[in-house]
Amino acid sequence: MPLFHLVIIALIQGLTEFLPISSSGHLILLPHLTGLQDQGQAIDVAVHVGTLFAVLLYFWSDMRKAMLGLPRLLMGRADTEGAKLALLLLVSAVPVIAFGLILKLTGLDIYLRSVAVIAWSMLIFGILLYWADQFGETTRSQKDWTLTDAMVVGVWQAIALIPGTSRSGITITGARFLGYNRHDAAKLSMLMSVPTIVASGVLLSGEALLNADLALLKDCGIAAALAFVAALLALSIMMRLLRTVSFTPYVIYRVILGVILLVVAYA
Repeated sequence: MPLFHLVIIALIQGLTEFLPISSSGHLILLPHLTGLQDQGQAIDVAVHVGTLFAVLLYFWSDMRKAMLGLPRLLMGRADTEGAKLALLLLVSAVPVIAFGLILKLTGLDIYLRSVAVIAWSMLIFGILLYWADQFGETTRSQKDWTLTDAMVVGVWQAIALIPGTSRSGITITGARFLGYNRHDAAKLSMLMSVPTIVASGVLLSGEALLNADLALLKDCGIAAALAFVAALLALSIMMRLLRTVSFTPYVIYRVILGVILLVVAYA
């Protein structure tokens, strides 16, 4: 695959995975709007691995606690901060894994990869994010995260299987409706991405790796590295801006793009 194509894919995934504007929607739109070939599952897995390492590095303190707490959780105990965090993250991933398997096994996911679906998702869930952000309370923080909240926001996360929704956007929306402040709603969303990305990577990587050759593996390495850098940059900027800025700029972008895509879809 040409280097320019890899750079475009990696930048789109890296910059949009953690911003509430839908990375999957943008990746699906790329071949539709540019005529470039679909990058395939192997590259998809690679760029997701890149973004996974970005969130692990940025939130290393929290992720280290969760990883150290996982063995204790496997022994049936969630009596430490790390074990509790590991439990909450795993619980939050259950709905999206379950619905993802249903879509994959039934083949329904293919019918959702259209410009019209992405356009409506951009608009509807963008407006919903604005509503939650403007009118939701800001009385709760990460330390208030409960098992019930993890499951509730996990169900919100499952909606992100509709292209154009945005995994980060919909989980932030759900957390804001539950009263979490902007910064911690975003942080919980990013932490929740770890088991979700791992699960999707496992689901997609089997077939992709079986069909991979040396040239493809090289392309995957380049794409993963570029996506890592782009994701780390986007994540750093967003988390800093959220201390003083709302999600409105992202909503405006979603609405404008959604309207343009509706014109394209129904022209």
